[in-house]
Amino acid sequence: MKKILFCGLAASLIIISCKNLGSTLVKLNHSIKLKHVDRIVYFDPEVYPDIEGIKDPTNNVIYSAVSDELKNYGNYKIMHINNANIKYDSVDVNMIKESCLNNGAEIAIVPKVKYFKVGLGKYVFSNQVIISMKMYNNDGQLVIENSYDTYKGSGRLLGSAENSIKIGTANVIKNMITELRSRNMTTPASE
Repeated sequence: MKKILFCGLAASLIIISCKNLGSTLVKLNHSIKLKHVDRIVYFDPEVYPDIEGIKDPTNNVIYSAVSDELKNYGNYKIMHINNANIKYDSVDVNMIKESCLNNGAEIAIVPKVKYFKVGLGKYVFSNQVIISMKMYNNDGQLVIENSYDTYKGSGRLLGSAENSIKIGTANVIKNMITELRSRNMTTPASE
């Protein structure tokens, strides 16, 4: 009987831990409550490595994935800001505030896409990516930061980088919204 209980407990722990495999909650500001969200400012992602040939396709794919995924959670108006040159690790808070104010937005999303480099060549890339996103309120305060590693999360060895970006983006947004709702950081009007 003890062996069965132990095996059942071990199996359930493995299943629960696999749920968030690949997802990393980097930061969550518990003191902020989000008001009703109608408009979102979206900035072009910082793409690593910094190669011009992959920036435009990456920007198009991740914006498409963000807008498609947010449709599942509500009717949000997304204002896409091109070429803002916002660095993910050192975000200009004044630019976030100004962009939210000028567009009447309640939150801003700053993404980052990191491609894995494999092989011996200078420009040999894997289809695996790490998608990271920061969500700011219209006062420029960081609300939540989350990232998703498509290799660790879904173990995808085959497929295109485009599909990896879509999967990673969907998981980051899903995890961010789940985390915000589970910690009651949204007001009833924003759900």
